[in-house]
Amino acid sequence: MTGTRRRSAATGAEPQSKDCSYHDGTDGAMTAHHPPGCSDWIYRLAPRPGAQAPHTPASSARSIAEAASRLNSGPVAWAVQAGADLACLIIEEVPELGGGRKPFETLRVATEAAILHALLLLADPSVDQPVPEDSLLGDREFARRRIALDKMLRGCRIAHAALTRALMAACRDLVRPEELAEQLLRITETLFGHMDVFSSYMTAEYLVEHDRWTTSGAAAREETVRRILAGQPVEQERAGQVLNHPLDGPQLAVIAWCDTARAEAMQAATAELIRRHDSSSTLVVPIGETAVWAWGRLRGAPPASRVSEPTFPTDVRFARGSVRDGLSGFRQSHEDAQHAARVGQLNPHGTGRLVDHRDVALAALLSTDMPALRRFVSDELGALATDSPWTEQLRETVRLYLRSERSLMTVAAQLHVARNSVTYRVKRAREVLGHDLAARLPETMTALEAARVLGSAVLRRGSG
Repeated sequence: MTGTRRRSAATGAEPQSKDCSYHDGTDGAMTAHHPPGCSDWIYRLAPRPGAQAPHTPASSARSIAEAASRLNSGPVAWAVQAGADLACLIIEEVPELGGGRKPFETLRVATEAAILHALLLLADPSVDQPVPEDSLLGDREFARRRIALDKMLRGCRIAHAALTRALMAACRDLVRPEELAEQLLRITETLFGHMDVFSSYMTAEYLVEHDRWTTSGAAAREETVRRILAGQPVEQERAGQVLNHPLDGPQLAVIAWCDTARAEAMQAATAELIRRHDSSSTLVVPIGETAVWAWGRLRGAPPASRVSEPTFPTDVRFARGSVRDGLSGFRQSHEDAQHAARVGQLNPHGTGRLVDHRDVALAALLSTDMPALRRFVSDELGALATDSPWTEQLRETVRLYLRSERSLMTVAAQLHVARNSVTYRVKRAREVLGHDLAARLPETMTALEAARVLGSAVLRRGSG
């Protein structure tokens, strides 16, 4: 989520009427006698009619059915919508908790379960409601991803405040004026108690998973890898034994990431990609459930031509570093892969599913400061920095023209067009730029390469 901050009416922060609202209609409302002291308006919560299509529940079918049997379908639908809104809000405020579609869905399970739990507590305070298992699922994932506990607790505080606002707004719509003060107080007291118990459970679950993970062989390998990548001193032979991967010779790093593919499939595909480079050893380190870091120790010099690529799971994307030597090469190749991955994430549709560092090295270097790069491209290319099919055609023609030492025939053959078409495009590009192509040749070629690799990430929005 970028630009102006958005809030959904379901979370109550800076209400947005199109997402979710409340009504006090009686259709589907529970008519049974409610326990003394309950907030019976909870049973009348429902997404506003005509709102956007409701989210599919993130919780298990059993959890949803149980909640619906005790609350009614309307409050459950409200909780599903609010859970998705809270997940978006938390990731917006604490980006470290995000990282793709799968982490978002894991977080949505937790927020949805926590909201349903809060509604059950408000509906019937006499029933002891244990903290639901679903609401703690994210803690294990965050512990394995090395996300700090304070980040998780901040996410909880953000969710608590937003849910309080949402329920208070609903209460004002559904409760008679003479009962409003009492019900608002109940919301405050119940949610504070809920937050206290939930944060205690969450902290305990996080620490248990953290301890379990840090005492495992996988954690020892990851810790060793992180020490090497941080440039900390390690004993090379001992580190190689922990990793079961020799740290001498040519090292090739690959980073893989996905939103929905199974972790096992992503790891297998990454290992297969490295083996295609004739590696004598392969190291694969899962980073949470949605990313993999991997290395291959090649048997000899890098192949002169590109190796054949295996068929990958459709959801997985890869970034490949350059082959570099020894312990420092282990780190440097990974840094190359990180730069390539950043380029792939900036322009996912324009870089393909496998981004090779040697293909995007210049754009990767330039993109370390994106605001400065956008200004540079705009200054150098002028109107050619507009994102449109016409300007893309001119940019690519001029780029090839300059790379081929201004050979019209070479460019015509590369683009499969007539020589006159190349001549016309080069002439039009000069007119748009307002200066001769040789006037600022290095700058023009650099800007054109950045635009080719990064596309809309560095270009102005255009049409036509």
